Amino acid sequence: MKSSQRDVIVAAERYRILSFTKLEPIVIVEGRGASVWDMEGREYIDCYSGISVVNSGHCPPRVVEAIKRQAERLIHSGPYVYHSLPTTELAVKLAEITPPGLERSFFGNSGAEANECALKLAKKFTKRHEIIALECSFHGRTIGTLSVTGQSRRRRYDMGPYLSGVSFAPAPYCYRCPMGRSYPECDLLCARRIEEVIEYHTSNNVAALIAEPILGEGGIIVPPDEYFKVVKELLEARDILLIVDEVQTGFARTGRMFAVEHYGVEPDMMTLGKAIAAGLPLGACIARDDVGMAFEPGDHLSTFGGNPVCCAAALENIRILEEEHLAERAEEKGRYLMKRLEEMRESKSLIGDVRGEGLMVGVELVKDGKTKRPAVEEASRVREEMRNLGVLIGVGGVKGSTLRLQPPLIISKEQLDRVLEALEESLSRIG
Repeated sequence: MKSSQRDVIVAAERYRILSFTKLEPIVIVEGRGASVWDMEGREYIDCYSGISVVNSGHCPPRVVEAIKRQAERLIHSGPYVYHSLPTTELAVKLAEITPPGLERSFFGNSGAEANECALKLAKKFTKRHEIIALECSFHGRTIGTLSVTGQSRRRRYDMGPYLSGVSFAPAPYCYRCPMGRSYPECDLLCARRIEEVIEYHTSNNVAALIAEPILGEGGIIVPPDEYFKVVKELLEARDILLIVDEVQTGFARTGRMFAVEHYGVEPDMMTLGKAIAAGLPLGACIARDDVGMAFEPGDHLSTFGGNPVCCAAALENIRILEEEHLAERAEEKGRYLMKRLEEMRESKSLIGDVRGEGLMVGVELVKDGKTKRPAVEEASRVREEMRNLGVLIGVGGVKGSTLRLQPPLIISKEQLDRVLEALEESLSRIG
């Protein structure tokens, strides 16, 4: 195969199933820290982290060495045939660092697999068969996880019918409140509406509610502080399990090891993926002891789940997050980033809302501040302009107009300043 960047792009468009809106017209060949390089040697600040995956940076040397050591000893063992040392060590470590009560882990290859496991486990444990999810949510691209994803136009379009027994509650999207209220005068009506969803939209056979502590693909939607406490109370009164999807928010991204810690509630299950293994494919569902014991032999398996190389990478990655205090660093840098963006909003009419926790930040662009009409084309142009200026960002959200800033947590203040300068210049260029 020819080695020019253009040749690779042409070959990809010819031979790959590219089920994406548009790939960036660059071929990334190397990554270190918060930077990546394309085939032509150009450096970019990666402000998207491979969709919130490389929290400890690209190719952290300690993780690379852990991968090498494990690969030289054992690459695959068969997770439901033999025990594996790294897999068991990771299960023990997850029980130590996740919220109290979570003890038993099942390992798969991705966040979607983790969510599939959680949904099945909830039904098996409760002997009930309905699920409640949130509007604007995203939990994966399998048929099962799309069934609990609350986005029709941008995620579920033209691939139904989906699984039955799923009902949706309003999202805690304060900037675009579905009830037309304002926080805090709303008295968290979005959370309290879950009672009505159960009463009017289900057959009162609900096993669990699944929710992201911050809705990532929905547009970095941050619920009010008390939201999950109200939700948890409503669920506990009905013996309904709470599944918290930390696939995108977990592993220090939001200034805590797990984002649910911001809300002071203890979930019954938690799903993990993306940043767990510093870029290697791994997902996990961790549950309460009694819930985790509900599966019977053969109920749920994964041939490559808990791969020893991936688990060794995850263990070393977690050590880095802890020893280098990356959650605290993400919180500090996130405050700085949010402050600068709020200041920028005063002079840039395109910026409708700025929201986030730690280094998981969304900037929603609108054509008009009063009508809040989404600035979809402008968001796409900002992404292109920033790439031309050497910064890679994400664009998404349910309205398609939210800039997503989720850099590696080891990003320097100097690099953050360059990101902010590129954003300000890009917004100025498109007016």
